[in-house]
Amino acid sequence: MSDTFATRWQPTPGAAIRQAATVVVLRQHDAMQMQVLLLRRNARAGDIHAGACVFPGGALDAADRLAHAHCSGLSDADASRRMKLPEGGLDFHVAALRECFEEAGLLYAQGHGGGAMSAGHHGQLAQLRAALNRGEINLAQLCEQAGLQLAPHSLLYFSHWLTPPGVPKRYDTRFFIARAPDQQIASHDNQETVQQLWVTPEEALDRRAELKLAPPTLKTFEWLLTLGDADGALRAAGALPEVNCIMPRLATGPKGIRPVLPDEPAWAELGHIDAEGTGRFRAELLPATPVPLSSRVVRVTANNGSMMTGPGTNSYFIGGGPENEWALLDPGPDDAAHVQALLAALPGKLRWIFVTHTHKDHSPATAAVKAATGAQVLGMAPKHQEWQDTSFAPDVALQGGEMFNLPGGTTLEVIHTPGHAGNHLCYRLHEERMLFTGDHVMQGSTVVINPPDGDMAAYIASLRELMHLDLDWLAPGHGFLMPQPRAAMQRIIDHRLAREAKVFAALREEAQPIAAVLATVYADVPAKLHAMALRSLQAHLYKLRDEARVQHEPPGHWRRVA
Repeated sequence: MSDTFATRWQPTPGAAIRQAATVVVLRQHDAMQMQVLLLRRNARAGDIHAGACVFPGGALDAADRLAHAHCSGLSDADASRRMKLPEGGLDFHVAALRECFEEAGLLYAQGHGGGAMSAGHHGQLAQLRAALNRGEINLAQLCEQAGLQLAPHSLLYFSHWLTPPGVPKRYDTRFFIARAPDQQIASHDNQETVQQLWVTPEEALDRRAELKLAPPTLKTFEWLLTLGDADGALRAAGALPEVNCIMPRLATGPKGIRPVLPDEPAWAELGHIDAEGTGRFRAELLPATPVPLSSRVVRVTANNGSMMTGPGTNSYFIGGGPENEWALLDPGPDDAAHVQALLAALPGKLRWIFVTHTHKDHSPATAAVKAATGAQVLGMAPKHQEWQDTSFAPDVALQGGEMFNLPGGTTLEVIHTPGHAGNHLCYRLHEERMLFTGDHVMQGSTVVINPPDGDMAAYIASLRELMHLDLDWLAPGHGFLMPQPRAAMQRIIDHRLAREAKVFAALREEAQPIAAVLATVYADVPAKLHAMALRSLQAHLYKLRDEARVQHEPPGHWRRVA
């Protein structure tokens, strides 16, 4: 998500939530193009969305419930069931109908008895709209005067957005989608809105900055882009099994505070460390910047981001308490600036240094940090020499199964998790229900398994063992805190086994060179990444070989066992 909607206002924790409804109006411009109605908001002081293009919509009004008696085709019970509400679901439909008429001049209604609106009805609409906008009548009275029945069933519920904590005005908004009513012409009201546009999803996305599309609007256009035409969009909305609430969270970006969406890496962590929505944390991992994840845990990220290390290697301070004594997990790469950042961020006295494994982005800074602090080093020496920090020499050799009682009532358990590396350790922080995963689980990418130290069978077995732990969070060596640990690890297992199935399917009983297998199995991976993928392919082949399902024929050929 870009900083298009970054703002300079001060967050307002505890702001009241208003219920609202929005309707996405579609028309089929020609056989190939679906168009969507947008209205440009008037410029008003204090409105962070002033000048933005939006779908017709607004807050619910108490009088909207009076219009239930003038609705046909949808009951409150059915609307509420769809929205997972005990009652009042029809209020959102009515509010969407009313706002669409007030702002865009489009009314989803029919004559009594279900017939189409007559010429007389159409002649009254402009006059009734003006009275409605002036507050002289409500929507129920409009229906009575015009002899109309509202058609809430014309609106299909497809999306639900909740404004994040910290925003001065919060809205709980239900999104509907509908085809534009026949024989009606949209027109903005020249009050709340000053312009109307019919745009295709492609045009809206290309002009997103000019149109000032808010995140829900932008995401709606991205969804519409995948659906082709208006009929396809309506079918997709009608086929949704359920609609889940989407709530962005606030973070600070280069241009100010901005909303962070659930598909962004920082979203879950922001909910954990900034539940009130102060927006003081970043949505990016900034090198040398201490981030308090709890009273017991502080993260500092190294400035070594790359294709292999993602946004950089995370170092974690763990402990604290009245003694203000800390452990450091994974000092990181041999980088003087990172060592200085760690020493500057150190909350108190450093007593221990724990290491997950000895790849060169995780352990080499150990020596410098130990020299500066005198901390005791704990970890497992490398089992192979390739790609390793061979200088690593722990004061205490760990095997897995050890339990350490750190200051602040902090219990740290060591778990041996071979797979990515033979000496890989994860650390379980019991009080936080958190697992420090090193490189066993990374955010946003899969882990390279590089034989002979890397072992695919051991990696999958370690993941399955970890799934038995009672955890709330994964704290990876690269990336933000990750929620739903079991689901995250199951996704990795499923991905690895699916890749393994492709490997096996690509082999024949006649031996093939590994390069040919690589090209087939990793056809979905850019060619520039194939050298890295080759390592994991070898790990899959060795696992299949050990299971007697494939056979290696030197120098580099493989075949399926008959």
